[in-house]
Amino acid sequence: MLFRVDPSLNETLFAQLVSQVRLAVAQGVLQPGERLPAARELAASLDLNVHTVLRAYQLLREDGLIELRRGRGAIVTARPAADHAKLLAAIDEVVREARALRFSPEATATLLKEAFAS
Repeated sequence: MLFRVDPSLNETLFAQLVSQVRLAVAQGVLQPGERLPAARELAASLDLNVHTVLRAYQLLREDGLIELRRGRGAIVTARPAADHAKLLAAIDEVVREARALRFSPEATATLLKEAFAS
Protein backbone atom coordinates (compact mmCIF):
# COMPACT_ATOMS: atom_id res chain seq x y z
CA MET A 1 0.00 0.00 0.00
CA LEU A 2 1.42 3.33 -1.05
CA PHE A 3 0.59 6.29 1.17
CA ARG A 4 1.09 9.92 0.20
CA VAL A 5 0.74 13.17 2.08
CA ASP A 6 0.61 16.70 0.78
CA PRO A 7 1.77 19.39 3.24
CA SER A 8 0.12 22.09 1.10
CA LEU A 9 -3.39 20.80 1.85
CA ASN A 10 -5.50 22.28 4.65
CA GLU A 11 -5.96 18.77 6.09
CA THR A 12 -3.38 17.75 8.70
CA LEU A 13 -0.82 15.14 7.72
CA PHE A 14 -2.07 12.57 10.22
CA ALA A 15 -5.65 13.11 9.02
CA GLN A 16 -4.51 12.50 5.44
CA LEU A 17 -3.04 9.16 6.52
CA VAL A 18 -6.20 8.23 8.43
CA SER A 19 -8.34 9.04 5.39
CA GLN A 20 -6.16 6.97 3.09
CA VAL A 21 -6.30 3.91 5.36
CA ARG A 22 -10.07 4.24 5.81
CA LEU A 23 -10.54 4.46 2.05
CA ALA A 24 -8.24 1.49 1.40
CA VAL A 25 -10.20 -0.61 3.90
CA ALA A 26 -13.55 0.52 2.43
CA GLN A 27 -12.38 -0.35 -1.10
CA GLY A 28 -10.99 -3.70 0.00
CA VAL A 29 -7.41 -2.76 -0.88
CA LEU A 30 -6.48 -3.45 2.74
CA GLN A 31 -7.94 -6.68 4.09
CA PRO A 32 -8.41 -7.85 7.68
CA GLY A 33 -5.17 -9.35 8.95
CA GLU A 34 -2.94 -7.22 6.72
CA ARG A 35 -0.13 -5.29 8.35
CA LEU A 36 0.42 -1.60 7.90
CA PRO A 37 4.00 -0.37 7.64
CA ALA A 38 5.80 0.14 10.94
CA ALA A 39 5.35 3.72 12.16
CA ARG A 40 9.06 4.51 11.92
CA GLU A 41 9.31 3.01 8.45
CA LEU A 42 6.27 4.93 7.19
CA ALA A 43 7.45 8.16 8.81
CA ALA A 44 10.85 7.80 7.14
CA SER A 45 9.35 7.04 3.72
CA LEU A 46 7.02 10.06 3.90
CA ASP A 47 9.57 12.35 5.59
CA LEU A 48 7.28 12.78 8.61
CA ASN A 49 7.78 12.83 12.33
CA VAL A 50 7.08 9.37 13.76
CA HIS A 51 4.57 10.93 16.18
CA THR A 52 2.45 12.04 13.21
CA VAL A 53 2.16 8.44 12.03
CA LEU A 54 1.55 7.19 15.57
CA ARG A 55 -1.27 9.71 16.00
CA ALA A 56 -2.89 8.46 12.78
CA TYR A 57 -2.53 4.85 13.93
CA GLN A 58 -4.03 5.74 17.32
CA LEU A 59 -7.11 7.29 15.68
CA LEU A 60 -7.52 4.24 13.45
CA ARG A 61 -7.27 2.01 16.53
CA GLU A 62 -9.94 4.08 18.30
CA ASP A 63 -12.16 3.65 15.22
CA GLY A 64 -11.66 -0.11 15.42
CA LEU A 65 -10.02 -0.36 12.00
CA ILE A 66 -6.62 -1.48 13.22
CA GLU A 67 -5.13 -3.22 16.21
CA LEU A 68 -1.78 -2.13 17.60
CA ARG A 69 0.37 -4.90 19.04
CA ARG A 70 3.80 -4.46 20.50
CA GLY A 71 6.28 -6.27 18.29
CA ARG A 72 3.68 -6.99 15.58
CA GLY A 73 2.76 -3.48 14.52
CA ALA A 74 -0.54 -2.22 13.15
CA ILE A 75 -2.89 -4.85 11.75
CA VAL A 76 -6.16 -4.24 9.94
CA THR A 77 -8.84 -5.79 12.13
CA ALA A 78 -12.07 -5.56 10.19
CA ARG A 79 -13.94 -4.12 7.31
CA PRO A 80 -16.19 -1.16 8.03
CA ALA A 81 -19.71 -2.10 9.04
CA ALA A 82 -21.37 -0.26 6.17
CA ASP A 83 -21.17 -1.17 2.50
CA HIS A 84 -19.57 1.77 0.75
CA ALA A 85 -20.20 0.59 -2.81
CA LYS A 86 -22.99 3.10 -3.44
CA LEU A 87 -20.95 6.00 -2.06
CA LEU A 88 -17.87 5.00 -4.08
CA ALA A 89 -20.00 4.83 -7.24
CA ALA A 90 -21.36 8.32 -6.52
CA ILE A 91 -17.84 9.63 -5.96
CA ASP A 92 -16.73 8.12 -9.28
CA GLU A 93 -19.63 9.94 -10.94
CA VAL A 94 -18.67 13.25 -9.28
CA VAL A 95 -15.07 12.81 -10.48
CA ARG A 96 -16.20 12.06 -14.05
CA GLU A 97 -18.46 15.12 -14.07
CA ALA A 98 -15.77 17.36 -12.53
CA ARG A 99 -13.28 16.25 -15.17
CA ALA A 100 -15.83 16.89 -17.93
CA LEU A 101 -16.33 20.41 -16.56
CA ARG A 102 -12.55 20.80 -16.14
CA PHE A 103 -12.78 21.39 -12.40
CA SER A 104 -9.54 20.91 -10.52
CA PRO A 105 -9.41 18.30 -7.74
CA GLU A 106 -9.07 21.16 -5.26
CA ALA A 107 -12.18 22.95 -6.55
CA THR A 108 -14.13 19.70 -6.50
CA ALA A 109 -13.02 18.97 -2.94
CA THR A 110 -14.04 22.48 -1.89
CA LEU A 111 -17.51 21.94 -3.34
CA LEU A 112 -17.84 18.66 -1.43
CA LYS A 113 -16.69 20.27 1.81
CA GLU A 114 -19.19 23.10 1.35
CA ALA A 115 -21.95 20.56 0.73
CA PHE A 116 -21.08 18.85 4.05
CA ALA A 117 -21.18 22.18 5.87
CA SER A 118 -24.67 23.05 4.70
